[in-house]
Amino acid sequence: MVVDARVPYWRLSGFYFFFFAILGAMMPYWGVYLRQEGFASAEIGALLAILVLTKLIGPNTLGWITDHVGQRSRLIRAASLLAFVTFPGVFLADGFWSLAAVMVVFSFFWNATLPQFEALTMNHLGRDTHRYSMIRLWGSVGFIVTVVGMGWLMDLFGHGAMPWGVMVLFLGIFLASLAAPDHDGQRRQRASGSILGVLRRPEVIALFAVCFLIQASHGPYYAFFSIYLEDNGYSKAATGGLWALGVVAEILVFLVMHRLIPRFGAFRLLLVTLLLTGLRWVLTAYFIQSVPVLLFAQTLHAFSFGVYHAVAIDLIHRFFTGPHQGRGQALYSSLSFGLGGAAGTYLSGLTWDGLGPALTFDLAAAFAFGGAVIVATMMRGVDRTPGRE
Repeated sequence: MVVDARVPYWRLSGFYFFFFAILGAMMPYWGVYLRQEGFASAEIGALLAILVLTKLIGPNTLGWITDHVGQRSRLIRAASLLAFVTFPGVFLADGFWSLAAVMVVFSFFWNATLPQFEALTMNHLGRDTHRYSMIRLWGSVGFIVTVVGMGWLMDLFGHGAMPWGVMVLFLGIFLASLAAPDHDGQRRQRASGSILGVLRRPEVIALFAVCFLIQASHGPYYAFFSIYLEDNGYSKAATGGLWALGVVAEILVFLVMHRLIPRFGAFRLLLVTLLLTGLRWVLTAYFIQSVPVLLFAQTLHAFSFGVYHAVAIDLIHRFFTGPHQGRGQALYSSLSFGLGGAAGTYLSGLTWDGLGPALTFDLAAAFAFGGAVIVATMMRGVDRTPGRE
């Protein structure tokens, strides 16, 4: 068995599938939809930033509520429902500001759900937290399904089909949240000390710094990789294939992470991951016209996201125990995918035209190599840190 038979594998996996299916629709195609709707480039950039910036507020708000009142599963269901019922506002929005308001609301609730669901999943796994990746891989499957399927849908029915497809996915995430069971153990857990005490620990500070830097390094990739490919003569089909290749590599590494974490430990895996992430951005910067090199660079997504995320989730679960779990997961989401992603995207926007694509990806590589320095100097003892009781 991959996971303990008592773990509700499919009932947990379904939520990840739909959550990241939405991301697979929004990330490559929301900007395309907005352009077809007549929005200017600056307006599109600002609207896309909303999807990132709400990761700073939504997860921490729901995390604070959950850690104080409990009822994690009910709150996940409530937030999923609110995301579903507010998303149709995009059909009624007329202009930049009204659409921005709608996006703030639905993305607030959507982004708020994931960290709490991560905590719920880890509670179900108990001592087998290293097997988390076997459940999380279905999120990557969902991402691939919509990256491919949404492009086909838009080609067939036009750009207007895109928000209708996303609305169906939001319904899916709500239904999946209804199927996901609660975990009674979370009500009996007790925290060891205050959360401020946890946050002052050097290894925790180092982990959050590394999470920020690695996500900041992905800024040019998420914002401009497709544009970089198009400017160098790649077709839309080739662009989609390269995106999908990265996620396939991510899925493959998720299949073996339950063996890699116990065997190699967090320190080695994080150090190698950051070095390979830096290498990925250097290769992307200077070998964009070499298909073999670019294919290899895309397979490194297995490390720059897959290994990194699985190790980070495992360490967050180890460091933040009991009632602190929700806020620990929320801080991870906010400081990495939220603040780190926003900073990387914003900086790449400033440098893309001024410094050029190659130097922008060089800056991304510098972020990753800086994270490797932090791991090497501040996290050597992380594998000796006691786990959860």
